[in-house]
Parts: sequence; structure tokens; C-alpha cells
Amino acid sequence: MHRIVFASQNPGKIRELQALTADQDIEIIGLNDLGRAFAEPIEDGETFLENATIKAVQYAKETGLHCLADDSGLIVDALDGRPGVISSHFAFDGNTEGEAAGLSRQERDDRNNARLMHDLEGVADADRTARFTCTMVLASPDGQVLAHTQGDFEGRIGQPGDVPRGDHGFGYDPLFLVAPDYTRASAELAPEEKNSMSHRAKAVGAMMQKLASVFNDS
Repeated sequence: MHRIVFASQNPGKIRELQALTADQDIEIIGLNDLGRAFAEPIEDGETFLENATIKAVQYAKETGLHCLADDSGLIVDALDGRPGVISSHFAFDGNTEGEAAGLSRQERDDRNNARLMHDLEGVADADRTARFTCTMVLASPDGQVLAHTQGDFEGRIGQPGDVPRGDHGFGYDPLFLVAPDYTRASAELAPEEKNSMSHRAKAVGAMMQKLASVFNDS
């Protein structure tokens, strides 16, 4: 079984990836499973691919393991693509220091969601189209990039009073109404259903095909 570290300390993301790869000859572990602290890389890329590559390469070298890293976020058409690469710190304009650093993940999610709904105030349903996007990068222990993939999950942001709703997921999931019928929020999907259609599921599915080639050739 091939052991791959997933460059994340987000337990929600790690559980999703472990579920998505459960039928593969792969063991996914998180950084916390390695029993030591790692310095977080500076994600100063302007694209999801650049940031995922920064993480995959640094953590692969530090852990001595093959490393999968993703960079994902929410793209809202009416906001010219924002939050984009600063999705996790949208409420703080991408600043990870200061006030943002002292908040729990849930507190930060709440602030991000409030900022998003504020910025979309008065925007009609038809113009609230959005998508989650995920770019995934695999790096070898020596820091060589071996593969990258991308997946998108289409929907739109609901109106105040209709969202937030749902008890599953994290981040913007309670605000995101899933295309094409927009009747359910992403946070209302059972984990198994979400894992069959999400942006991360699509990126992981494409990556699994590439992993087979990478390890068969190694």
C-alpha cells in the first residue's frame, strides 16, 4: 500500500479524501498523523495551481513522503471571481495574521460567510452563480511535481432567509445551492453523495488515474 501525506491540517478535508480513496491501494494520512509540527508554507501564488504546488513540494521534502496538496476555493461570478484564492480568509482580505490568526476555523468560516452575503446583497438569483474549484498536485519526496488535476462543482449562492442550511460540510457549504436545480445546499448533502459530485471528488478521481501510472512506473 502506498502511503501519501495530504498537506492539510483540516480534518474535514482529510476525512473527505480518505473516503474518496477508500477503495484504492493508498493510505492517506494528514500532517498531524506524523507526530511533529511543520512550518506552514507561504501561499503567495496568484492561482490555485501555484498555491497547491507550493504546499505539495515543501511538505514532500519535509516529510520524505509523496505528498498530495490541494488548493480550493469559491469563485463567485458577480464578484469577479472572488473570494478565489483568499476564500479561507475572505473576511480579512486574505490576511492570515492579526485578528484572523486568533479565530477558530468555525469562527473564521462564520466571518467569511457573513462577508460573502454582505457583498452579494441585492444581487438577483440568476446572477449569484458560483462554483467551488479544486486543484490538486502530487509531489515526490524529492520535490518533483508528478501530476496535477482540477475539478469544479457548480451552483449559486442562496439568498438571505433561504441559507444558511444543512449540517454537513464546512466553509461556504451552507450557502452554496447545488446546480442544476438549486434546491439543496451543499451542507445538506450526505457525505457519500457530496463525495460523488464535489470539486474535490472530481480532482481526486482524475488524480487516482494519474497515481496508478505514477506508482506503476516507479
